[in-house]
Amino acid sequence: MSISDWIGNEVKSSDVVLFMKGNPQFPQCGFSGQVVQILDYLGVPYKGINVLESDELRQGIKLYSQWPTIPQLYVKGEFVGGCDIIREMFQAGELQTLMKDKGVSMAVKASA
Repeated sequence: MSISDWIGNEVKSSDVVLFMKGNPQFPQCGFSGQVVQILDYLGVPYKGINVLESDELRQGIKLYSQWPTIPQLYVKGEFVGGCDIIREMFQAGELQTLMKDKGVSMAVKASA
């Protein structure tokens, strides 16, 4: 299985997937940490995948999404964005709307 196939399988097998540096319990960069905080605040269940565990994965995710930076958030198989986009969407209430529209449960119905 190629790295692209593996990534595609991961993205499709969970409703919300975050490719990040570190893991949700111990983010290893500030940008990954910000996205973890937002998802945790919203109470969104998600799968965190540590790209630092493999150079092939770290490069492969950038090619898969055609996006140069990490973290990368996927919802229901679709690439949503990186840290800045996620933060801006959250502050505008758009991330909450996206999660609701996609049928992703949130423990907190927070507004920005």
